[in-house]
Amino acid sequence: MSFKDISQIAGSAMSAQTVRLNTIASNLANAGTSGTEDTAYRARKPVFASVFQNGGARVQVLDVISTDDALTSRHEPGHPLADEDGMVFYSNVSAVEEMTDMMAASRAFSTNAEVLTRIKGMQQDLLRMGEG
Repeated sequence: MSFKDISQIAGSAMSAQTVRLNTIASNLANAGTSGTEDTAYRARKPVFASVFQNGGARVQVLDVISTDDALTSRHEPGHPLADEDGMVFYSNVSAVEEMTDMMAASRAFSTNAEVLTRIKGMQQDLLRMGEG
């Protein structure tokens, strides 16, 4: 595998983790928000895939989907967003789960950045070997 191939994989993985981190930030920003059953914010998760083509590989973000986890509902008849039964629905974002995902995404990003740093070092070592 060439340095270019490794760099492409690491770079695409870093881009995918950036999407993951942005999605987590959006989820955390919307944690605890209210709405109707149809409009309440639902946690979102990116879907990744490994793509192999032309002898190379990369990580691709296929989509960002809403989770099917149940919304939290509370009986608050005086709330402006309450339905006819007095129920208000709140987002299904779990701050603990999001923070755990954030730590994992951050570590994955850092690992791929380290891969790129090591590739750069190996390329520099090869150039020095050619000097003489």
